[in-house]
Amino acid sequence: MYARFCFPPDLFLPKKHRMRLSVIIPVYNGAKTIGPLVAEVKAALAPHYELEIVLINDGSPADNSADVCRQLAETDRSIKFLDLSRNFGEHNAVMAGLNHCTGDAAVIIDDDFQNPPSQITLLVDKLQEGFDVVFSRYDEKKHSPFRNYGSWFNNLAATVILGKPYSLYLSSFKALNRFLINEITRYDGPFPYVDGLILRVTRRYTVVTVEHQERAGGRSGYTLRKLLSLWANMFTSFSVLPLRGAMMFGFFFSIASFLLAFAFAIEKMIHPDLPLGWASVVVLLCLVAGVQLFSIGMIGEYLGRLFVSHNRRPQFVVRSAVNTKASPPRKEEQRDG
Repeated sequence: MYARFCFPPDLFLPKKHRMRLSVIIPVYNGAKTIGPLVAEVKAALAPHYELEIVLINDGSPADNSADVCRQLAETDRSIKFLDLSRNFGEHNAVMAGLNHCTGDAAVIIDDDFQNPPSQITLLVDKLQEGFDVVFSRYDEKKHSPFRNYGSWFNNLAATVILGKPYSLYLSSFKALNRFLINEITRYDGPFPYVDGLILRVTRRYTVVTVEHQERAGGRSGYTLRKLLSLWANMFTSFSVLPLRGAMMFGFFFSIASFLLAFAFAIEKMIHPDLPLGWASVVVLLCLVAGVQLFSIGMIGEYLGRLFVSHNRRPQFVVRSAVNTKASPPRKEEQRDG
């Protein structure tokens, strides 16, 4: 008779916690792709996570990306939208998204479908093994040759400047945990380089191989000018190695000039009939002047960035927002351990 009063053994156990996942998508001239991308992200992830999507329009000049993103956010409370006042650059837009996301973890994904939303779970599952960040890696990249060469140089420079392993590819498609999000968003300078901030905080990273698809439309927003600006951020914001390199160049050419002057003096004593050579003087002057200008320019770049930072140039400016506040949310306190 007691059978009817028995309850299933798991009736009073807490339900399985669903991770709150933020998907951060910087949008630049992506009006045609962002709607289908958001729909595919929700279809792939909503059954598994408590999903939050953060769209950041990075001053798209060529289409109505802002209007499309705003309409998506106004019809779905799980979508946040930030409209930046101008084009600040991809890394600044990502920092805006990280400052406004509330998930236990965040995934950064491009707006061009080159990173399939179905691959996000691979990164998040690996993240839960105890890593702070999981980078993606591609067996075959679908970028243009120009972009591939730029990525190769960026990888080489990051290896030298940031001290990362050469085998670690710093892709834009990655997953971060809340600890790392809170730490890197402490940076409020005007020249963010997200991967540099990550490697400055942690070495708990790993890599997962994912698919890489052709762009759904349009072309990459990374021009030569933007790539140079990105490399300058890496060089001057996260290392003094360029200054040390300029110093070593100056030291090397100073020694070389001294040795050449000594050699010319010895040769003149051995062969007094040799005519005075103006060519060697011109060459030495050009070398020394080149080293001086290079060194002064490098120092000027550092000083210029200090000047801009001191004058509080903004990292990003939010013109309008939907489903979020224009100011960053209060960050959670770090848990011990």
